Amino acid sequence: MTSRIGRGCSRGGCRRKAVMTLTYVYADSIAVVGPLATYAEPHAYDLCEIHGDRLTVPNGWNVIRQERTGSEPGPTDEDLMAIADAVREIALPSKASDEPAHQAGVQGLGRRGHLRAVRS
Repeated sequence: MTSRIGRGCSRGGCRRKAVMTLTYVYADSIAVVGPLATYAEPHAYDLCEIHGDRLTVPNGWNVIRQERTGSEPGPTDEDLMAIADAVREIALPSKASDEPAHQAGVQGLGRRGHLRAVRS
Protein backbone atom coordinates (compact mmCIF):
# COMPACT_ATOMS: atom_id res chain seq x y z
CA MET A 1 0.00 0.00 0.00
CA THR A 2 1.34 3.44 -0.96
CA SER A 3 1.59 6.01 1.83
CA ARG A 4 -0.14 9.32 1.16
CA ILE A 5 1.63 12.46 2.19
CA GLY A 6 0.00 15.61 0.87
CA ARG A 7 -2.83 15.55 -1.62
CA GLY A 8 -3.77 12.43 -3.50
CA CYS A 9 -4.58 11.85 -7.14
CA SER A 10 -8.10 12.92 -8.16
CA ARG A 11 -8.65 9.85 -10.35
CA GLY A 12 -11.11 7.41 -8.84
CA GLY A 13 -9.46 4.50 -7.06
CA CYS A 14 -5.94 5.91 -7.35
CA ARG A 15 -4.11 6.18 -4.05
CA ARG A 16 -0.89 7.73 -5.34
CA LYS A 17 0.46 11.13 -4.33
CA ALA A 18 -0.50 14.02 -6.62
CA VAL A 19 2.43 15.73 -8.34
CA MET A 20 0.66 17.91 -10.94
CA THR A 21 -2.55 19.85 -11.40
CA LEU A 22 -4.88 19.75 -14.41
CA THR A 23 -7.14 22.67 -15.28
CA TYR A 24 -9.32 23.36 -18.30
CA VAL A 25 -9.91 26.46 -20.41
CA TYR A 26 -13.22 25.42 -21.92
CA ALA A 27 -13.62 28.52 -24.11
CA ASP A 28 -10.35 27.71 -25.91
CA SER A 29 -10.62 23.88 -25.73
CA ILE A 30 -7.32 23.63 -23.83
CA ALA A 31 -6.23 21.39 -20.98
CA VAL A 32 -3.34 22.78 -18.91
CA VAL A 33 -1.11 20.42 -16.91
CA GLY A 34 1.45 22.00 -14.62
CA PRO A 35 3.16 21.64 -11.26
CA LEU A 36 1.00 20.81 -8.26
CA ALA A 37 -1.01 23.87 -7.26
CA THR A 38 -0.28 25.43 -3.88
CA TYR A 39 -3.79 24.59 -2.67
CA ALA A 40 -6.67 22.46 -3.93
CA GLU A 41 -9.16 24.24 -6.19
CA PRO A 42 -12.69 22.93 -6.75
CA HIS A 43 -12.38 23.06 -10.57
CA ALA A 44 -8.84 21.70 -10.83
CA TYR A 45 -7.71 18.10 -10.66
CA ASP A 46 -4.59 16.91 -8.87
CA LEU A 47 -2.97 14.00 -10.68
CA CYS A 48 -0.23 11.50 -9.90
CA GLU A 49 2.63 11.12 -12.35
CA ILE A 50 1.09 8.11 -14.10
CA HIS A 51 -2.32 9.68 -14.71
CA GLY A 52 -0.81 13.03 -15.66
CA ASP A 53 1.44 11.41 -18.27
CA ARG A 54 -1.42 9.29 -19.68
CA LEU A 55 -3.80 12.24 -19.98
CA THR A 56 -5.83 12.32 -23.19
CA VAL A 57 -8.22 15.05 -24.28
CA PRO A 58 -11.21 15.10 -26.65
CA ASN A 59 -10.64 15.56 -30.39
CA GLY A 60 -10.02 19.21 -31.22
CA TRP A 61 -8.60 20.00 -27.78
CA ASN A 62 -4.97 20.93 -27.10
CA VAL A 63 -2.83 20.12 -24.08
CA ILE A 64 -0.34 22.58 -22.64
CA ARG A 65 2.19 20.87 -20.39
CA GLN A 66 4.54 22.79 -18.15
CA GLU A 67 7.50 20.52 -17.58
CA ARG A 68 8.22 19.62 -14.00
CA THR A 69 11.81 20.01 -12.87
CA GLY A 70 11.30 18.45 -9.46
CA SER A 71 12.52 21.62 -7.79
CA GLU A 72 9.44 23.81 -8.12
CA PRO A 73 9.65 26.55 -5.53
CA GLY A 74 7.08 26.35 -2.79
CA PRO A 75 6.06 29.12 -0.46
CA THR A 76 8.92 30.61 1.54
CA ASP A 77 8.93 30.83 5.32
CA GLU A 78 8.22 34.55 4.98
CA ASP A 79 5.18 33.82 2.79
CA LEU A 80 3.80 31.37 5.31
CA MET A 81 4.36 33.78 8.22
CA ALA A 82 2.63 36.60 6.31
CA ILE A 83 -0.39 34.37 5.74
CA ALA A 84 -0.45 33.31 9.40
CA ASP A 85 -0.21 36.95 10.54
CA ALA A 86 -3.07 37.96 8.23
CA VAL A 87 -5.27 35.16 9.56
CA ARG A 88 -4.46 36.11 13.16
CA GLU A 89 -5.23 39.77 12.44
CA ILE A 90 -8.64 38.92 11.01
CA ALA A 91 -9.44 36.46 13.81
CA LEU A 92 -8.72 38.94 16.61
CA PRO A 93 -11.36 41.58 17.31
CA SER A 94 -9.96 44.96 16.33
CA LYS A 95 -10.28 47.99 18.56
CA ALA A 96 -11.20 50.15 15.55
CA SER A 97 -14.42 48.20 15.04
CA ASP A 98 -15.47 49.02 18.62
CA GLU A 99 -15.26 52.78 17.94
CA PRO A 100 -18.33 54.62 16.70
CA ALA A 101 -18.36 55.25 12.95
CA HIS A 102 -17.89 59.01 13.30
CA GLN A 103 -14.69 58.52 15.31
CA ALA A 104 -13.28 56.00 12.82
CA GLY A 105 -13.72 58.47 9.93
CA VAL A 106 -16.13 56.30 7.95
CA GLN A 107 -19.31 58.14 8.84
CA GLY A 108 -22.22 57.19 6.62
CA LEU A 109 -20.49 54.26 4.96
CA GLY A 110 -21.54 50.68 5.60
CA ARG A 111 -19.37 47.83 6.71
CA ARG A 112 -19.69 44.22 5.61
CA GLY A 113 -17.55 41.51 7.15
CA HIS A 114 -13.91 42.54 7.37
CA LEU A 115 -13.97 45.04 4.49
CA ARG A 116 -14.59 48.76 4.85
CA ALA A 117 -15.37 51.45 2.34
CA VAL A 118 -13.52 54.70 2.98
CA ARG A 119 -13.90 58.03 1.26
CA SER A 120 -10.99 59.15 -0.86
